[in-house]
Amino acid sequence: MAIAQSVLDIAKQEGYRHGLRRISMIRLQVGALAAVVPDSLKFCFEMLSRDTIAAGAVLQIESVPVVARCSACRELFEVENHVFLCPQCDEPALELVSGRELSLTSIEGETGDSNDADENPSGAQHSAGQ
Repeated sequence: MAIAQSVLDIAKQEGYRHGLRRISMIRLQVGALAAVVPDSLKFCFEMLSRDTIAAGAVLQIESVPVVARCSACRELFEVENHVFLCPQCDEPALELVSGRELSLTSIEGETGDSNDADENPSGAQHSAGQ
């Protein structure tokens, strides 16, 4: 619930900053180790976003794999089954490159400007890197 509230707060803040009257889509990148269950996040977001500019917005969640760098040979590799051994040299990898992130990468919505309807019937798209 707390993660959904944070996503909503950021989306609303960026939406207002960019003059959106309605947010239609929010794109997130979620690392495989971030302990986020996409269906639960979507459900909580839907409940919290009612009566806001993000009501009905779609959460598009991209899963980011766990990638580590070998401590010995510096090889980058995707971690499978939580085994952090380098496939190249069998040494343990202590450096996590990706897999724990939770990033709001973009927001799409409508500004309500009359030009939006003429140029882009689905509304304006604004990106917000968080």
